[in-house]
Amino acid sequence: MAIHLKGGDELKLMREAGRIVARCHEAMREAVRPGINTLELNQIAERVLAQHDARAAFLGYPYGSENPFPAAITASINDEIVHGIPSADRILREGDLLSLDIGVIYKGYIGDAAFSIGVGEISTEVAHLLEVTEASLYEGIRASVPGNSIRDVALAVQTFVEAEGYSVVRDYSGHGVGRKLHEDPSVPNWWPRRRQRAWKPIPLKAGMTYAIEPMVCAGSAETRERDDHWTVVTADGSLCAHFEHTIAVQEGEPWVLTVL
Repeated sequence: MAIHLKGGDELKLMREAGRIVARCHEAMREAVRPGINTLELNQIAERVLAQHDARAAFLGYPYGSENPFPAAITASINDEIVHGIPSADRILREGDLLSLDIGVIYKGYIGDAAFSIGVGEISTEVAHLLEVTEASLYEGIRASVPGNSIRDVALAVQTFVEAEGYSVVRDYSGHGVGRKLHEDPSVPNWWPRRRQRAWKPIPLKAGMTYAIEPMVCAGSAETRERDDHWTVVTADGSLCAHFEHTIAVQEGEPWVLTVL
């Protein structure tokens, strides 16, 4: 494992990338309504990227693979957890739960963040799931201070979510962010109750940059992948929400990089 601590100009560039992520979020959020399709949301994000001389980190990822991701954003609806492919055929309906994720490359550095949103009038079930998932993200952020470890971040998310009667996805996790979209360390949203040799509580140090991204299910945390080999859904068809920020660990409170 190689964790690259960042400071100075590197953090400034990551902050700029993060601002562009936030601008993409803002533009897409304003456009979400019944009747719009997810390809249109992708096009909105692409226009924001072009305005800021930035590139989409997801497009073509993993680079050189046989099945690279074909869009700038992921758009996942209802039981879709992550990695939904935007399409003109995916038309949003009243009451849907939509999760949007985008990674941005700016001057060689990356910002990555996601949010979930209800479409039109939503049920109390959807509203509560959104509230709990976003709050769990901030529990993880608050735990991201020197002296704590990745274990503390994971348990902060898991404990909060499970106390609300929901489950956290275990097959996918947060990750280091920097010049690459996925760097060390892995940042899970749960931690095994019994000690396991492979699970090491990596200490947090100033200069670490990573994405925390709880994926929270109304039912089981079990997942499956659709035939497109990208879209991940809940195995039991239950709803799932997803929130994510890229942060920098520093002395005192962590620095959230993917906000305006």
